[in-house]
Amino acid sequence: MTNSGGREDKKSRTRQQRRVKDTHRKLLNAARDAFADKGLDYTTIDDITERADVGKGTFYYHFSNKQEVIAELIDGLLNELVKKIEQRCEGIGDLATLLDTVVKVHIDFFNGRWEDFVLFFQGRADLTLKVGYSGINQPFLKYLESIEKLVESVIKQRMPKTLLRRFGCAVAGFVSGYYSFAVIDSVDEDVDKSLLEMRGAFVSSLTRFINESLTPGQTQRKQGEAIDSEAKPNKD
Repeated sequence: MTNSGGREDKKSRTRQQRRVKDTHRKLLNAARDAFADKGLDYTTIDDITERADVGKGTFYYHFSNKQEVIAELIDGLLNELVKKIEQRCEGIGDLATLLDTVVKVHIDFFNGRWEDFVLFFQGRADLTLKVGYSGINQPFLKYLESIEKLVESVIKQRMPKTLLRRFGCAVAGFVSGYYSFAVIDSVDEDVDKSLLEMRGAFVSSLTRFINESLTPGQTQRKQGEAIDSEAKPNKD
Protein backbone atom coordinates (compact mmCIF):
# COMPACT_ATOMS: atom_id res chain seq x y z
CA MET A 1 0.00 0.00 0.00
CA THR A 2 2.82 2.35 0.93
CA ASN A 3 4.77 1.50 -2.26
CA SER A 4 1.69 2.13 -4.38
CA GLY A 5 1.17 5.50 -2.72
CA GLY A 6 4.83 6.39 -3.25
CA ARG A 7 4.61 5.56 -6.95
CA GLU A 8 1.52 7.73 -7.34
CA ASP A 9 3.27 10.64 -5.59
CA LYS A 10 6.26 10.26 -7.89
CA LYS A 11 4.03 10.20 -10.99
CA SER A 12 2.21 13.26 -9.73
CA ARG A 13 5.48 15.14 -9.16
CA THR A 14 6.69 14.12 -12.63
CA ARG A 15 3.49 15.39 -14.25
CA GLN A 16 3.75 18.64 -12.32
CA GLN A 17 7.39 19.12 -13.35
CA ARG A 18 6.46 18.44 -16.96
CA ARG A 19 3.64 21.02 -16.80
CA VAL A 20 6.01 23.58 -15.28
CA LYS A 21 8.58 23.00 -18.05
CA ASP A 22 5.90 23.19 -20.73
CA THR A 23 4.59 26.48 -19.34
CA HIS A 24 8.14 27.88 -19.11
CA ARG A 25 8.75 26.96 -22.74
CA LYS A 26 5.38 28.43 -23.76
CA LEU A 27 6.29 31.75 -22.12
CA LEU A 28 9.68 31.82 -23.86
CA ASN A 29 8.11 31.09 -27.25
CA ALA A 30 5.45 33.74 -26.70
CA ALA A 31 8.11 36.27 -25.73
CA ARG A 32 10.20 35.44 -28.80
CA ASP A 33 7.20 36.07 -31.07
CA ALA A 34 6.28 39.28 -29.25
CA PHE A 35 9.85 40.62 -29.46
CA ALA A 36 9.90 39.92 -33.20
CA ASP A 37 6.67 41.90 -33.66
CA LYS A 38 7.20 44.81 -31.26
CA GLY A 39 10.89 44.81 -30.34
CA LEU A 40 12.53 44.30 -26.97
CA ASP A 41 11.68 47.72 -25.57
CA TYR A 42 8.02 47.96 -26.57
CA THR A 43 7.01 44.42 -25.66
CA THR A 44 5.29 44.28 -22.28
CA ILE A 45 4.74 41.42 -19.85
CA ASP A 46 1.02 41.67 -20.74
CA ASP A 47 1.93 41.05 -24.41
CA ILE A 48 3.82 37.91 -23.41
CA THR A 49 1.16 36.49 -21.09
CA GLU A 50 -1.61 37.16 -23.62
CA ARG A 51 0.26 35.26 -26.33
CA ALA A 52 1.05 32.42 -23.92
CA ASP A 53 -2.56 32.47 -22.66
CA VAL A 54 -1.50 32.50 -19.00
CA GLY A 55 -1.97 34.93 -16.12
CA LYS A 56 0.62 37.41 -14.88
CA GLY A 57 0.98 35.38 -11.70
CA THR A 58 2.19 32.45 -13.82
CA PHE A 59 4.71 34.71 -15.51
CA TYR A 60 6.14 35.86 -12.18
CA TYR A 61 6.34 32.26 -10.98
CA HIS A 62 8.85 31.63 -13.79
CA PHE A 63 10.55 35.02 -14.23
CA SER A 64 11.22 38.06 -12.06
CA ASN A 65 10.94 40.51 -14.96
CA LYS A 66 11.20 40.93 -18.74
CA GLN A 67 15.00 41.16 -18.56
CA GLU A 68 15.22 37.57 -17.33
CA VAL A 69 13.21 36.39 -20.33
CA ILE A 70 15.46 38.27 -22.76
CA ALA A 71 18.62 36.99 -21.08
CA GLU A 72 17.45 33.35 -21.15
CA LEU A 73 16.37 33.55 -24.79
CA ILE A 74 19.64 35.14 -25.95
CA ASP A 75 21.77 32.78 -23.86
CA GLY A 76 20.03 29.72 -25.33
CA LEU A 77 20.19 31.13 -28.86
CA LEU A 78 23.91 31.96 -28.76
CA ASN A 79 24.86 28.69 -27.07
CA GLU A 80 23.12 26.82 -29.88
CA LEU A 81 24.82 28.98 -32.54
CA VAL A 82 28.28 28.58 -30.99
CA LYS A 83 27.86 24.81 -30.81
CA LYS A 84 26.97 24.65 -34.51
CA ILE A 85 29.90 26.91 -35.47
CA GLU A 86 32.40 24.80 -33.53
CA GLN A 87 31.03 21.55 -34.94
CA ARG A 88 31.19 22.73 -38.55
CA CYS A 89 34.65 24.30 -38.17
CA GLU A 90 36.28 21.30 -36.50
CA GLY A 91 39.43 20.23 -38.34
CA ILE A 92 39.59 23.26 -40.68
CA GLY A 93 43.14 24.60 -40.97
CA ASP A 94 42.78 27.23 -43.69
CA LEU A 95 41.79 30.79 -42.79
CA ALA A 96 39.61 31.52 -45.83
CA THR A 97 37.78 28.21 -45.50
CA LEU A 98 37.25 28.81 -41.78
CA LEU A 99 35.80 32.31 -42.27
CA ASP A 100 33.60 31.11 -45.11
CA THR A 101 32.29 28.28 -42.93
CA VAL A 102 31.62 30.59 -39.97
CA VAL A 103 29.56 32.94 -42.16
CA LYS A 104 27.77 30.00 -43.82
CA VAL A 105 26.78 28.60 -40.41
CA HIS A 106 25.23 31.96 -39.49
CA ILE A 107 23.25 32.03 -42.75
CA ASP A 108 22.04 28.44 -42.32
CA PHE A 109 21.23 29.02 -38.66
CA PHE A 110 19.05 32.09 -39.15
CA ASN A 111 17.43 30.93 -42.38
CA GLY A 112 13.73 30.65 -41.57
CA ARG A 113 14.28 31.79 -37.97
CA TRP A 114 13.33 35.46 -38.20
CA GLU A 115 12.28 35.66 -34.54
CA ASP A 116 15.69 34.42 -33.42
CA PHE A 117 17.45 36.82 -35.77
CA VAL A 118 15.53 39.76 -34.26
CA LEU A 119 16.76 38.70 -30.82
CA PHE A 120 20.33 38.42 -32.11
CA PHE A 121 20.23 41.77 -33.88
CA GLN A 122 18.48 43.76 -31.15
CA GLY A 123 20.48 42.12 -28.37
CA ARG A 124 23.72 42.96 -30.15
CA ALA A 125 22.58 46.58 -30.64
CA ASP A 126 21.63 46.80 -26.96
CA LEU A 127 25.25 46.18 -25.96
CA THR A 128 26.19 49.61 -27.31
CA LEU A 129 23.79 51.43 -24.98
CA LYS A 130 24.87 52.91 -21.65
CA VAL A 131 21.73 51.52 -20.03
CA GLY A 132 20.76 48.17 -21.53
CA TYR A 133 19.28 44.83 -20.55
CA SER A 134 21.31 43.06 -17.89
CA GLY A 135 22.47 39.50 -18.42
CA ILE A 136 22.96 39.58 -22.19
CA ASN A 137 26.56 40.79 -22.40
CA GLN A 138 28.17 37.53 -21.24
CA PRO A 139 26.48 35.30 -23.88
CA PHE A 140 27.57 37.72 -26.62
CA LEU A 141 31.14 37.86 -25.28
CA LYS A 142 31.32 34.05 -25.21
CA TYR A 143 30.01 33.99 -28.78
CA LEU A 144 32.65 36.47 -29.99
CA GLU A 145 35.40 34.66 -28.09
CA SER A 146 34.49 31.39 -29.81
CA ILE A 147 35.01 33.02 -33.22
CA GLU A 148 38.26 34.63 -32.04
CA LYS A 149 39.64 31.28 -30.83
CA LEU A 150 38.84 29.65 -34.17
CA VAL A 151 40.64 32.41 -36.09
CA GLU A 152 43.63 32.22 -33.75
CA SER A 153 43.80 28.43 -34.16
CA VAL A 154 44.35 28.65 -37.92
CA ILE A 155 46.69 31.67 -38.13
CA LYS A 156 48.96 30.02 -35.53
CA GLN A 157 50.27 33.37 -34.39
CA ARG A 158 49.39 35.50 -31.38
CA MET A 159 47.44 38.62 -32.23
CA PRO A 160 46.32 41.53 -30.06
CA LYS A 161 43.00 40.81 -28.36
CA THR A 162 41.50 44.02 -29.73
CA LEU A 163 42.30 42.95 -33.30
CA LEU A 164 40.77 39.52 -32.83
CA ARG A 165 37.67 41.14 -31.37
CA ARG A 166 37.31 43.25 -34.52
CA PHE A 167 37.30 40.11 -36.66
CA GLY A 168 34.60 38.52 -34.51
CA CYS A 169 32.51 41.69 -34.66
CA ALA A 170 33.03 41.89 -38.43
CA VAL A 171 31.49 38.44 -38.95
CA ALA A 172 28.56 39.16 -36.63
CA GLY A 173 28.09 42.59 -38.19
CA PHE A 174 28.13 41.25 -41.74
CA VAL A 175 25.33 38.76 -41.14
CA SER A 176 23.17 40.91 -38.86
CA GLY A 177 23.67 44.10 -40.86
CA TYR A 178 22.92 42.56 -44.22
CA TYR A 179 19.88 40.63 -43.01
CA SER A 180 18.34 43.66 -41.33
CA PHE A 181 18.68 45.97 -44.34
CA ALA A 182 17.96 43.34 -46.99
CA VAL A 183 14.68 42.35 -45.37
CA ILE A 184 13.56 46.00 -45.30
CA ASP A 185 14.64 46.65 -48.89
CA SER A 186 13.66 43.34 -50.48
CA VAL A 187 10.13 42.21 -51.19
CA ASP A 188 10.37 39.37 -53.69
CA GLU A 189 14.14 38.87 -53.53
CA ASP A 190 15.53 35.74 -51.88
CA VAL A 191 17.53 37.33 -49.05
CA ASP A 192 19.46 34.19 -48.16
CA LYS A 193 20.51 33.66 -51.78
CA SER A 194 21.75 37.25 -52.03
CA LEU A 195 23.66 36.87 -48.76
CA LEU A 196 25.35 33.72 -50.04
CA GLU A 197 26.43 35.57 -53.19
CA MET A 198 28.03 38.35 -51.13
CA ARG A 199 29.77 35.88 -48.81
CA GLY A 200 32.71 35.29 -51.15
CA ALA A 201 33.61 38.97 -51.41
CA PHE A 202 33.34 39.47 -47.64
CA VAL A 203 35.43 36.41 -46.79
CA SER A 204 38.08 37.35 -49.36
CA SER A 205 38.37 40.89 -47.95
CA LEU A 206 38.48 39.77 -44.33
CA THR A 207 41.07 37.07 -45.10
CA ARG A 208 43.28 39.62 -46.83
CA PHE A 209 42.88 42.06 -43.94
CA ILE A 210 43.87 39.41 -41.38
CA ASN A 211 46.89 38.33 -43.43
CA GLU A 212 47.99 41.95 -43.83
CA SER A 213 47.61 42.42 -40.08
CA LEU A 214 50.08 39.57 -39.58
CA THR A 215 52.63 40.97 -42.03
CA PRO A 216 54.28 43.61 -39.75
CA GLY A 217 55.27 41.01 -37.16
CA GLN A 218 56.54 38.64 -39.82
CA THR A 219 58.44 41.46 -41.52
CA GLN A 220 60.09 42.44 -38.26
CA ARG A 221 61.27 38.88 -37.73
CA LYS A 222 62.68 38.67 -41.24
CA GLN A 223 64.45 42.00 -40.82
CA GLY A 224 65.88 40.84 -37.52
CA GLU A 225 67.12 37.62 -39.10
CA ALA A 226 68.75 39.61 -41.91
CA ILE A 227 70.53 41.91 -39.42
CA ASP A 228 71.78 38.94 -37.43
CA SER A 229 73.07 37.33 -40.61
CA GLU A 230 74.98 40.48 -41.62
CA ALA A 231 76.44 40.84 -38.14
CA LYS A 232 77.95 37.35 -38.15
CA PRO A 233 81.57 37.10 -39.38
CA ASN A 234 82.07 35.42 -42.73
CA LYS A 235 83.72 31.99 -42.45
CA ASP A 236 85.79 32.71 -45.52
